[in-house]
This record gives sequence, structure tokens and C-alpha cells, in this order.
Amino acid sequence: MTVASNVKQCMVTLKAAEATLSSLAQKSTEDQEKKLFHECMLEVGKAISDLKKRIAQLEFEEPQYKGK
Repeated sequence: MTVASNVKQCMVTLKAAEATLSSLAQKSTEDQEKKLFHECMLEVGKAISDLKKRIAQLEFEEPQYKGK
């Protein structure tokens, strides 16, 4: 696997984690739990945003990885 494909796979995994955290936040009955899951979801969202920037940089530097 190339670096680009590894980074893209990592982003897919983080998106799944973000969705799971969102679901847990919605299903939680305790306010403290909801808050914690929501905060974690936001942190994962920041990591996803950073990875998107990194992917754009990789695709710019290595055009053959664009869209794969």
C-alpha cells in the first residue's frame, strides 16, 4: 500500500469512528456521557479535517494518487 492509500484508509476509519461517537451521543441518557461523546466526535472531526488537507497535499505532489 502507498502512503496515500494508507492515509485515505485512515480517514475512512476515522469517519466511521466519528459516526459511532455521534450515534452514542444521541443514544446516551446521561448528560455527562452525551457531552463526552460529542467532544470526542468533534476531536475526531478535527483529525479528519487535517487528513483531508494532507490528502490534498499528497494528491498535489503525486497526481497519480488523485481520486484513488
